[in-house]
Amino acid sequence: MKITTIGIDLAKAVLQVHGVDKHGKVALRKQLKRKDVLGVFANLEPCLIGMEACGSAHYWARKLSELGHTVRLMAPQFVKPYVKTNKSDRNDAEAICEAVGRPNMRFVPVKTAPMQAVLALHRARQGFVKARTAQANQIRGLLAEFGIVIAKGIGHIAKRLPEILEDVENGLPGMMRELLLRLGENLKDMDRQVGELERQIMLWHRANEPSRKLEAIVGIGPITASALVATLGDANSFKNARQVPAWLGMVPRHEGTGGNVKLGGISKRGDAYLRTLLIHGARAVIAHTERKPDHTNEWLRKLLARRNKNVATVALAAKNARIAWALVAHERSYQHDYVATRMAA
Repeated sequence: MKITTIGIDLAKAVLQVHGVDKHGKVALRKQLKRKDVLGVFANLEPCLIGMEACGSAHYWARKLSELGHTVRLMAPQFVKPYVKTNKSDRNDAEAICEAVGRPNMRFVPVKTAPMQAVLALHRARQGFVKARTAQANQIRGLLAEFGIVIAKGIGHIAKRLPEILEDVENGLPGMMRELLLRLGENLKDMDRQVGELERQIMLWHRANEPSRKLEAIVGIGPITASALVATLGDANSFKNARQVPAWLGMVPRHEGTGGNVKLGGISKRGDAYLRTLLIHGARAVIAHTERKPDHTNEWLRKLLARRNKNVATVALAAKNARIAWALVAHERSYQHDYVATRMAA
């Protein structure tokens, strides 16, 4: 029997495989050790392979695609409804095989190795930023126990800590001074790590044309642009621009029945890191607008006049996401008056 569709339940060491023929009859059901996977699929005729978008999914998708197979990745929450009975590797593989053949299933674009590498830089930078903030708060909290208060902001700690260590009249014991010196050095080291990772991201950004195009959008800098390009992957996998902010969780969550639909807050689905970058960029634009209202474009000015600032921030972030998709999908450069020109024409 010729196998037409295969579902693979990924794991670290043993992968579960479930394959069916064109009539839906089971033709393959077995466990494969990691070292045997490529050998088995190299001997199979090209077919449709489905996997959940989880750890190592993009790696296996690239490897199996090189063998001539068509690989589709799906979000785990879209596969779960197809699990018929109790959860097991065997049932999961069968559910994946069933889900990948659905005509209206949504798929995750397969990322290239360079895209995964730059996203790894972003995740490492995010980890160092989080640890740096925690270290700064710890230093501030420990000093508060001795009656020494430092204003908020990492910059204040770097400025005040040497003065505090040199002040012999502040009542700090010698052991505490040694500890603060150690924590201060650790804070400097993490700050250096963040700077070095940002320089690597900047080098990738300058060498990537789509990323440089996105930087022209007001509210998107090199960090956000590089993360957007690497996360979007093949932009044409989205049918239109509106799917991007929905994919990032920046549209209202809604529920209803009988024609009565209730809208709530934003859904916050998708990539929280990328959504955070876009919203922080939009917040910076609105803060600049408040300082220099004469530089505000007409659309944003009217939005701020009728909506809360936080609502306007998310709306601007969603708009930037739509513009970013249009630039990448259609290979265009940003024009701030593009909509106005179209309307005038």
